[in-house]
Parts: sequence; structure tokens; C-alpha cells
Amino acid sequence: MLRRWGRKAWVPHGLAGSVLPEGRPSAGPPPGRVRRFRVDYPRRARRGVLRWIPSWRQVSALALIGLAGVVALVGYVYSTVRIADVNAEARAEANVYYWADGTQMVSVGPVNRQNVPLSDIPPSLQNAVIATENATFYSDPGFSVRGLARAVVNMARGQEVQSGSTITQQYVKNTYLTPEQTLDRKLRELCLSVKLSRSLSKQEILQGYLNTSWFGRNAYGVQAAAVAYYGMDAKDLDPSRSALLAALLKGGELYDPSLSPAHHRRAVERWKYVLDRQVDLGYMTERERAKYTVFPEPRPESVSTSMSGQIGYLVDVANKYIKNRTGLTTEQLGRGGYRIRTTFDKGEVERLRRTVEEVRQRSLDPARRIADRDVEIGAASIRPGDGAVLALYGGPDATKHFTNNADTAGVPVGSAFTPFVLAAALEHGAGAAADAPGALRRALVRGDSGVYNRLGEAVGLEKVRDLAVGSGLLPLSMAPLEPSFPAGTSTPSAIRMAGAYGTFAAGGRQTDPYSVTAVSHFGTPLEGMERPAGRRALDERVAREVSEALRDVAVDVMTPDALRTLPPVAAGRTGAGDQVPASWFVGYTGRLSTAVTVFRSRPGTDGLLPMNGVGGSESDRADFLSLRVWSSYMTGTPASREAE
Repeated sequence: MLRRWGRKAWVPHGLAGSVLPEGRPSAGPPPGRVRRFRVDYPRRARRGVLRWIPSWRQVSALALIGLAGVVALVGYVYSTVRIADVNAEARAEANVYYWADGTQMVSVGPVNRQNVPLSDIPPSLQNAVIATENATFYSDPGFSVRGLARAVVNMARGQEVQSGSTITQQYVKNTYLTPEQTLDRKLRELCLSVKLSRSLSKQEILQGYLNTSWFGRNAYGVQAAAVAYYGMDAKDLDPSRSALLAALLKGGELYDPSLSPAHHRRAVERWKYVLDRQVDLGYMTERERAKYTVFPEPRPESVSTSMSGQIGYLVDVANKYIKNRTGLTTEQLGRGGYRIRTTFDKGEVERLRRTVEEVRQRSLDPARRIADRDVEIGAASIRPGDGAVLALYGGPDATKHFTNNADTAGVPVGSAFTPFVLAAALEHGAGAAADAPGALRRALVRGDSGVYNRLGEAVGLEKVRDLAVGSGLLPLSMAPLEPSFPAGTSTPSAIRMAGAYGTFAAGGRQTDPYSVTAVSHFGTPLEGMERPAGRRALDERVAREVSEALRDVAVDVMTPDALRTLPPVAAGRTGAGDQVPASWFVGYTGRLSTAVTVFRSRPGTDGLLPMNGVGGSESDRADFLSLRVWSSYMTGTPASREAE
């Protein structure tokens, strides 16, 4: 009944794995029976942990199966991807911003790009880019084998599918694909790169890459970059300037030397590396490299005149909001094609601008008083209970004054912060707040920071900070928790102060300020632009108590005529005892919350300048300026808005 198969014996199927009479293990089914396929895993002939260790044959088989799957997948993708018209996707449109009523506010663009032939791009720039971005560009097949291997390893580890892309791959990404790091996108990039390398010459690929790459300053392509940084055509760039433009390909937001001292240091180091790398690869001699020892400082960034006045500040706030909500980068947003609906009310923006300029003209005389020079004003107005930013004043002109005063976070808020201390005391039942609410109100009216310093210590500085943040102030704007913290050493923006006071106006319900209601890209709506959800930040009773105390402040500091033209007003402000070089006035009616800040700042100097004597005032902070702007603006609020 037994039969030899090679050197092994077969036994009946039921005895598989048993021992033959002569002491040898059985090896398979009996004659005439169909042999079944079985994977010997866990391995029957092993014991303990060794049963779970695959044999080299099993490992090899799995590797071959995996390799075959990858080859099949790559082959499928390669056969299905198509090369569209070159640069068809790279011809981006302008971004268009709309007012709240749907009318067009501004068209930013067309995208700052001007394609130029490779003959108009100096060899020094071509060499600098190749040396630092893809040294094997002229010999590689369109992709880097080492980079591909690294991407596979990262994928196996569950990490981001990222690799060192070649110039061809970057051109494909710029022209046909999106920047996200996913396996599908990287695989399509690889296949398109190979196909592109077979259909275009290296010179054509390099020309396309240099015309579609982003260099910062909203400049796409070397021609736009040469104008943005040096005010010249790309063909006129020398090797030193070319090296800086090549350095910017690493990231315009990181290496633009004009943005900050840290950016400047990074740019200089990268510029040196680009020049040295060309020497290493033989694109430049040591003697020629020795000519370029002085860093080629670019000219200051300029802004399109379409962004003049308040428009540039509005676009800045809208862009920040979009990036925070969607994850879009500055580079992606700058490629254009977006339609952006904002919350900004054209009439309110214009009225706030006019109010600030009238107050400046009436109150300041910089030609006669030195103290009236370098005075900055920022303001923002939001809708309480909703959070929509209706208007803001960021400065005199966004093309000349780049800092957005409505959104800056470097001005101490002073005793305009004390309502949050009072609210924390009421919320947590502090003894002083419960026993003497009248005394606390009087201290709030007088701006007595000493009373609120003691109250803050009694309540707990952490609780005060948490309530302020819960009301809408940003954690990063909070000052260290030192004894002076309750007196307003924190530095929130005017937008955030208007929003946080709006929490009191809304009965304790907080809603983050928002400036954009909808965004679409080439007709497709973007996700993440839903209106921020409101939440309860503090008890309604506490909000009502704070509002009543703030109404006492308004009665104390505003003229009766101004009060008679408005519904009940609640307001806080910096007081005469504040030790901060700024003036704040923040207040609200039932339908509008507005914050105004006044300070002195000079480019090139650290910190704020003193406010002594501003406007001819004997005060250290010239409190009347912020009050004048606030009162004049709020008094002019149309009756229709108050009746909403």
C-alpha cells in the first residue's frame, strides 16, 4: 500500500503527519488521492516561537507576490495617466474677493507669472537651480531611484510618502497635480514624469519648471521673481542674484531675507550654499566664486495698487482665516482660481476709515508736535452673537504700511482687560465680588487696576486667563501669569477684543470671529468654511452683571449727547492709572461690538513708543483718541442696523 515519491513515502491522508512503521514521518497523501495545496504556516514541524517564523521560501514568495503587485499597479497607472496640454493646469486665474453683499471687492491677479524662453534665463540661474535641486537632471529618467526607494520605505513605516523629487517631478506637480503627499499622487507623479521625459527634451522641462515654480512674494516663474526681488528681467541676473533666486525655491516664506532677521540669516546661508555647490559640481570655478562675497540684498517687497487703502488689510485677514480653516498654504492660495465671499460690509469699512482719518486730522498735528508722529490706530467691528467681522481699520494704506493694526498682537490692552477679571470672580463666586459688587463697579469705572490685581489673585490667575480665552482671546496673546496680569499686560488684537466683548453682549455665548463665508476653487466649493459654532462661555447672569458694570463705564466717559443717540452702551477702556503705552476703548450695543486701539510705533525700533503728549494731551496715553474714534463711528451707525 505504500509508494515511494522520490525519497519520501506517502501514507493514507488520515495519517498525514504520523510516523511510518520504520520510524520515518509520513510525507503526503496515498496513491490515487488528489494532493491538496496547504500553506505550512504556522510551521507544523517547528515548536514554540519558531512555528511563527516563516521559512526563506515563504519570505521569498511573499516578496515576489508583493513585487508583482507593485509592478502591476505601476503598469496600470502608467497606462491610464494622460499628459494634458502642457501648462494647461498651470495657467491659474486671479483670486476674486467679494463683499458681504456679493459685489466684487477686488481681483488679486492675474497670477504674477510671465513665461519666458530658456534662452532668456541666464546659464548662471539654470546651473544654480540644477546644482541645488537635481544634480543628475540631465542624466536621470525623470525620477530619482534613491528618492523612490525612500518613499517606499516611508510608506512601509506608515510615514508621509515623501521623497526628494527631481526637477521633472516638481514640474509635473506644478503643472498637473496637487501638492499633497499621498501614495496615489506620488505614483501618478512618477508615471507622468517618466512619460514627460520621453516626450519633452530636458531643455523644455527645465524651461517649464522655471516658469511655473513659486519664489515667494506671489511670484511664479523666474521672470516674475526677478522683477519682484530685483526690479529687473531674468536675463539680466548675475550669478550672485541667480543664487538667491535658486535658494528661494526651498521656500519663499522661509528664505525671503526682507521678512525678518531670522529669514535674512537663513537666506544668506542658503545663498552661500548654492554658490559653493556649483563649485563642487564644476558649474563655477573657485576664482569666479571668490567674486561673490557680498550678499545681493533684494529690494523691499511692494504691493499691487489694487491692494491699497483698506483692501490689502481685508484680504490679509480673509486669507489668514481661509488658511486656518482649510489648511491651504500661501503658495496654494497664491496660485489663484479662488472665489472668496467675505463678511466685510463695504459701507461699514468705508465709514470706519473715514472716521479714523477725520479724528487723526482733527486731533493730531505731526508737523508741530513730535509726539504726534508715528501714531498708529487699529479698529475692528463685529456682530455679537454671530462673530462676523463687518469692518476693520488696519492702517492708512496697506501698500505703504504692511502691519495690520486691527490684527496685530503686540499692544498691551491695559484695564480694558479688567471685565474678564470681574467675570471670573462672579463666575467662581469670589467673596469680594459677591459681597461688594457696587465697589467693584466703581473700581471698573475708575480704572483702578490695584483692586483688580488683588481680585485676580483671589480668584486665581489661571481662572482669569481661562475665562478670557474662553471668551474669545487667543492663548498666544496671553501674558505670563504674574501679579500684574489682571491689569492687562496681555496683547490681544482689536478683532479678538471686539469678539470677546461680544461674548458679554451675547449673554455669555461665545463665537469665534470669522471673515469668510464661502470659498470655491474653479467652481468647486471648499470644505471647512462653515460658520463657527457658538458655545456658552460663561453664565448668562455673569454676562449681564458685567454688561451693567460696563454701562457705568460708558456713562462715566461718554458725553450725554453721544449716549442719547445710541441704545444702551457697555464699554471698557484703559484708564489714567494704566502703565501701558497704549490707549484702548472697547464697547458694544446689542448689535455691534467695536474695539479701537491707539499706540505709537516706529519701524526699526523694538517695542512701543511713549504716548506722552500725543494730541497735546497731558496724559501718558492720550485716551481721548480711542474714545473719539469709537464714539464717532458708533454714533454714525445707521438706525436700520440697530433695528435688525
